[in-house]
Amino acid sequence: MSFVTKNADLAFGATAAGSSTVSRRAAVSRRAASAVSKAAGKVAGLAVLVLAGSLPAASADAGSPIGVSLPAPGGPYPVGTVAMRLVDRSRPDPLVAAKPYRELIISLWYPAAGGGPLAPHMAPLAAADWDRHSAPPLGIAKGTVAWAATRTQARVGAPVEPRAGKLPVVLFGSGDGGPRTLGTTLVEDLASRGYLVVTVDHTYEADQVEFPGRRLVRALPLPAKLTPKVIAKLLAKHSRARLADMRYVLDQVTALAHGRPIGGKLPKGMLGAPDASRVGVLGQSLGGSVAAQLTRDDTRVDAGVNLDGAYVGPVATRGVTRPFLQLAAETHTRDSEPSWKSFWRASTGWKRELRFKGAAHGSFTDLQPLLPQIAAKLPTVPLADYVGTINPGRSVAAQRAYVGAFFDLHLRGKPTRLFAGPDTRFPEVSLIP
Repeated sequence: MSFVTKNADLAFGATAAGSSTVSRRAAVSRRAASAVSKAAGKVAGLAVLVLAGSLPAASADAGSPIGVSLPAPGGPYPVGTVAMRLVDRSRPDPLVAAKPYRELIISLWYPAAGGGPLAPHMAPLAAADWDRHSAPPLGIAKGTVAWAATRTQARVGAPVEPRAGKLPVVLFGSGDGGPRTLGTTLVEDLASRGYLVVTVDHTYEADQVEFPGRRLVRALPLPAKLTPKVIAKLLAKHSRARLADMRYVLDQVTALAHGRPIGGKLPKGMLGAPDASRVGVLGQSLGGSVAAQLTRDDTRVDAGVNLDGAYVGPVATRGVTRPFLQLAAETHTRDSEPSWKSFWRASTGWKRELRFKGAAHGSFTDLQPLLPQIAAKLPTVPLADYVGTINPGRSVAAQRAYVGAFFDLHLRGKPTRLFAGPDTRFPEVSLIP
């Protein structure tokens, strides 16, 4: 089951009760997906699902796989990264009852000094699994794209740049079923601006998670019958697991801030580098809903951002009291998404909503820069259904500008006029009152 066809891509119409794009890749046809939508009440991300379940995967005519690249970050600092295994022995695994502890993989992204090898976008086994299971539903046949050869802009294990000072912290969560790597484009940019960004894989929910020792853990299979009730229950379960994961990860970051080591080998200068008094949380799809819930529940969190996700759980009707930013695809509105309307009405702190004309749900992931490169050589890839018609470079630039300005404002106290009204630099972005 892939990120594309399984995920809780809460793009639109997912109610607070939890309707989502959870589906079965082999079984979903256009007609079947339409029936599911009517039964569930506008299943979120359905346009993506329909195509994923019905289109054959395309392959390149040439013998060599297609190479793709991620855009360079725009901040003043080079970026470093390190992946770490964390084990929370205070609780059993919430998704595998027989496992007496919770095991996670995280990555730290930070302003760096010095060099080192460029980090891969995905770890080798994870990239191979993505190629086999997650790419074909996008219309991309196995072996067509050189996923394992794709590199980030970050240097593995590079020392922390001391000139950046204490680093405000941002936690990042992907959409349901998505690996942590799908937010790299935005994450690297924040790190280059002087933030410590922590990305989290939610084991047994993410399509694939690679642990040290070349151990790959795949997502649990979904129930055979996915009724709206089953889907809502599954989303609620994933949301609760993620919330506990994020709290635990924030505990570990706080330990780092106090000079206590965590996980494996840390980059030079990381101990004591995080500023745990300035914390933000950022998420796409279900990750955005969890970002809101964490912002509401955890007093350590100062501000949050939701990238086009509907809300699941109590936060949908209770809202937040701290600063919060919503970024929306063109068709995602408070009128089309009941949980957005209830969340907005209940939220009493600083709040802004931005709509990106021409954007689709996948525009707020690494699919935005990657898929157009693939579609240029594979015209049959249904590009608009995944990342819309917005110019990819402009979409990435606008997301980086607004998310960066939001965290600069609320974690650093840096004034900005970007949220005061339309900006001629980003005509695709509308500020929704």
